[in-house]
Amino acid sequence: MIVALGDKTPQIAESAFVSDYASVIGDVKIGEYCVAFPGAVIRGDLGGIRIGNYVLIEDNAVVHCDSQGLDIGDDVTLGHGTVIDCRRIGSGVLVGMNATVLHHVEIGDSCIIAAGAVVAEGMIVPKDSFVAGVPARIIGKVSEKQWKWGNWRLELRSWWWETLQKYKSERL
Repeated sequence: MIVALGDKTPQIAESAFVSDYASVIGDVKIGEYCVAFPGAVIRGDLGGIRIGNYVLIEDNAVVHCDSQGLDIGDDVTLGHGTVIDCRRIGSGVLVGMNATVLHHVEIGDSCIIAAGAVVAEGMIVPKDSFVAGVPARIIGKVSEKQWKWGNWRLELRSWWWETLQKYKSERL
């Protein structure tokens, strides 16, 4: 469901895919080759949400922000059930399943936020950080093994393109 809110209508790149069972509302711009799976909610009612290219928003993820807006970089994965209500997510970031990222958080490029983590309001996460826990803390730098999890999608872009075409044609 793609819905205007007042004079704000979502702008979605032609190559992107938004499931018929996802909701995109208001001041939202979605870049090339992105996908929002069933149950995803991207709600730009208080501030604008800008989503880069090759962003994967998995099932039941919620993306929202305050009046300062939210910028999400390229090659980002927001895992199943994530709650994103922050200011910035850099490029090459993996936010694990059921993680929560609260107000005014800024996540640098090439970070991994572990599944189930709760990133507290206002936390600034430097580039290449591995973050885990409740409340979340920086555990260290992303390891080579972890980076493979975060970077796998770059190697699978041709597969991803074919899969997106299938989803579009079958109206997942």
